[in-house]
Amino acid sequence: MTCCEGWTSCNGFGLLVLLLFGIVLNAVPLIVNLVEEDKLFESPISCFEWWFPGIVGAGVMVIPATTMSLAARKRGCCNNKTGMFLSSLLNVITIIGAVYCMLVSIQALAKGPLICNTPGNTNCEFSLKNLSDIQPESFNLHWFFNDTCVPPGNSNIPNTNNTWPSNWTAYSLDFSSEEDKRRIIHFATFLGLLLVGILEVLFGLSQIVIGFLGCLCGVSRRRSQIV
Repeated sequence: MTCCEGWTSCNGFGLLVLLLFGIVLNAVPLIVNLVEEDKLFESPISCFEWWFPGIVGAGVMVIPATTMSLAARKRGCCNNKTGMFLSSLLNVITIIGAVYCMLVSIQALAKGPLICNTPGNTNCEFSLKNLSDIQPESFNLHWFFNDTCVPPGNSNIPNTNNTWPSNWTAYSLDFSSEEDKRRIIHFATFLGLLLVGILEVLFGLSQIVIGFLGCLCGVSRRRSQIV
């Protein structure tokens, strides 16, 4: 097995692990919702998980490239220049899905869970326009780091104009609190999906490069052909 085939096989294994993580992370708030509220299509935590960034973007769209890359381990369909070239093309789909997962996760992290939104600010529509409306100063995750994310109207709510609340070091999240539990699940889910998307982009780009190198330089022949 040449370095091209070996690298392709490693990329396939890495993508397999990441797509499984993406599917599991996307399913977490859906399962919690089903178990606690017995409602499958009404999420009390968020609504961005219904855009399926982990199941579709980081999951289903990664399967073709993963399957093709893992075939190199047994010197299958990647054991020729055409196979290596095809593996590169399929990773373009992987990158598109991973970028979609990242964009949905960024918007979800900027918005926060539904419990932290005001009644007039519960729009979970995903679009590039909504992403462009997110300003750097508003992306401060105050809904997670402040001691409460209850909508404005309570004078005890800390100033959300600061990126870090003044007493954040003294504040600890309490998983027994319904508000804190939803914030933790939302934060962990979409931060995890964001990291999965970033890693999938890196693996996809890596396979595109190594696929073109394998296409240009060639790969090893099957042992049966050598004998």
